[in-house]
Amino acid sequence: MPLGIRKKKNKSKESSNLVENEEVSGHAGAGKPAVNGGGLPAPAASMRPKLVFHTQLAHGSPTGRIEGFTNVKELYSKIAEAFNLHPDEILFCTLNTHKIDMEKLLGGQIGLEDFIFAHIKGLKKEVEVYKAEEALGLTITDNGAGYAFIKRIKDGSVVDGVKVICAGDHVECINGKNIVGMRHFEVARMLKELPKDQSFTIKLVEPKKAFEMLEPRSRGGGGGGKSSGDGKIGTGRETLRLRSKGPATVEEMPSEFEEKAVKKVDDLLESYMGIRDTELAATMVEVGRDKKNPDEFAMALDQALGDFAFPDEFVFDVWGAIGDAKQGRF
Repeated sequence: MPLGIRKKKNKSKESSNLVENEEVSGHAGAGKPAVNGGGLPAPAASMRPKLVFHTQLAHGSPTGRIEGFTNVKELYSKIAEAFNLHPDEILFCTLNTHKIDMEKLLGGQIGLEDFIFAHIKGLKKEVEVYKAEEALGLTITDNGAGYAFIKRIKDGSVVDGVKVICAGDHVECINGKNIVGMRHFEVARMLKELPKDQSFTIKLVEPKKAFEMLEPRSRGGGGGGKSSGDGKIGTGRETLRLRSKGPATVEEMPSEFEEKAVKKVDDLLESYMGIRDTELAATMVEVGRDKKNPDEFAMALDQALGDFAFPDEFVFDVWGAIGDAKQGRF
């Protein structure tokens, strides 16, 4: 859900977090304690990664330094503090590119050398769409802090014919219902359940663009080509793993097994549920890697991710994908 109103920072606080004309690079450094965004006690200081990352607003800004965060909501709050913004203004972040590149989204992991670009709210638009087919051709993801947005638009689909709808657009409202705060799978289900052969209205917010960034409409990540890993980009050998529950941890870069398994599970999430979520996929791989059979895996998923109510066929296919990755079969 959107965070509460924050007090406006004074100029001295803002300037302390900004670095004019600094070379674009991230590095480790001293950390500061942070307040947990959910109102719970913050993890002990010894559990918090003492790291400093560099960030800019994607449409253009000075460079800011951020530190002391342990989840995505806290990360957005730190970026907002650096640029004197409200956290609700941030739609999503990309790693190592200011472009609206859906293959470079910040997910559950940040390379220790990654540079973070924050995309904030831009123009609002309201579009009427005629649902001529059962499938709209949209893949939905979310930013982990209450905003669902369009990750991909399928070529030749219903939405592909509506040129004002683009990858990166935040879905704010469907047929008058405000969906801010809903998870990606809930939004995808709402869109899927809209009746065929009827029109519906969708309100969107596009990311703010600098003048030089205005370019032809993007469909998001394509089905072919080599993916860069949705939040696991970086030249460093270690990454900061952000979790929705529990403290962030510094880990080794994912193994070949983990990368292949996460990619396959993320593909299955898109196929079955119309969403992309590498953090969710990584959690499922982590849950399933030591389970002996599908039933044990299903029970572990219910304990770890009970809110999702995954279909049985999906759980079986995920179990198979993890097994295939272990055996090096793809």
